Amino acid sequence: MSITLEVLRTGPLALVEDLGRPGMAHMGVTTSGAADRRAHTLANRLVANPGEHATVEVTFGGFSARVHGGDVTIAVTGADTDPAVNGVPFGTNSIHHARDGEVISLGAPHSGLRSYLAVRGGIDVAPVLGSRSHDVMSAIGPAPLRAGDVLPIGEHSTGFPELDQAPVGAISPEIVDLQVVPGPRDDWFVDPDILVRTNWLVTNRSDRVGMRLAGMPLEHSRPDRQLPSEGATRGAIQIPPNGFPVILGPDHPVTGGYPVIGVVTDEDIDKLGQVRPGQTVRLHWSRPRHPHDI
Repeated sequence: MSITLEVLRTGPLALVEDLGRPGMAHMGVTTSGAADRRAHTLANRLVANPGEHATVEVTFGGFSARVHGGDVTIAVTGADTDPAVNGVPFGTNSIHHARDGEVISLGAPHSGLRSYLAVRGGIDVAPVLGSRSHDVMSAIGPAPLRAGDVLPIGEHSTGFPELDQAPVGAISPEIVDLQVVPGPRDDWFVDPDILVRTNWLVTNRSDRVGMRLAGMPLEHSRPDRQLPSEGATRGAIQIPPNGFPVILGPDHPVTGGYPVIGVVTDEDIDKLGQVRPGQTVRLHWSRPRHPHDI
């Protein structure tokens, strides 16, 4: 009998995610994948999985699942949701064992937004275009989880040693600072440095496609100028006509027609996956800007 997880509750949103579908933009398919890649990879590392194995990405807690068919080794990383087995809590960022018939549950997070549940052997749903990730914009990949879904668990490979626990810095519940590489279209604005002088509020219209910010709007230097669609990338900061930035997330479109004032550095992109609506974001140039003639 194979081991499975029966989903009992999903919370606001629970998705199967791995590291995505890189290299398919020419087909109109974005990379997608875990919103917080570090937390996803750490969860796999704790249970001795390769980093590309699929986990369950749980947004704002409230997830529970029952183990069937045998015992499992699990880990929960990312937002601290007081994970528990049969009501007995175990530590975030540590491994735990759940027996046949027991229930794994995640509460509401104290800070952060997304948690990652890894099971030794990985979540073994059918891949789509080479990945088990769900892309919320294009609806590619395994559908968002619902109560009653049964998730098969894969075979455990022996090539990765397990860890007992991993010390991880706490997720900031307040102001989040992000480093931004200037350009390529920072010269399209009257005062691009408003981006780094403003404390931006994350709005409730944020999701895996993009994080929308509210604050001091940026003014386009030539509002009538049209930008042909350009390739888009995760972490790019687009400025629509209203002047309020949108930071593209893992399920961003492959092209965009709004000018990109800067791009969040790869080192800081995973922070975005843990920022809640209502939090404050501060942006900082990662190097001096070189103004261009407009």
